[in-house]
Amino acid sequence: MATVAVTKENFEELIDRNDMVVLDFWAPWCGPCRSFAPVFEAASEQHPEVVFGKVNTDEERELAGMFQIRSIPTLTLFREKIILFSQPGMLPAAALEDVLEKAKALDMDEVRREVAAQQGDSAGDTPAG
Repeated sequence: MATVAVTKENFEELIDRNDMVVLDFWAPWCGPCRSFAPVFEAASEQHPEVVFGKVNTDEERELAGMFQIRSIPTLTLFREKIILFSQPGMLPAAALEDVLEKAKALDMDEVRREVAAQQGDSAGDTPAG
């Protein structure tokens, strides 16, 4: 599957309707972004079950702001609407492959329990009176 252009208009639908989505936040003037593009494109061909989206931070400032993108390229991986990985900088092909395989291998029920526990811990900091 080729990469898709991600905009604020199609972002939620992509995340809601796909099990795994990898976003590349980039800009056309960014040298490292241009260097990473073929690696990202090749991974999209090797993993047709994963949606690979590209967010042009120059055109999609609102999305970039929502994810607090301060450095590009930044790679963000969602699985079942949960962010599992987000990291600025280029990844070599082998490292990207490793991230994808680890994300696929996770028990998402366990991940949801951990997220719920973390949210519960932060909500339960005030003693009940």
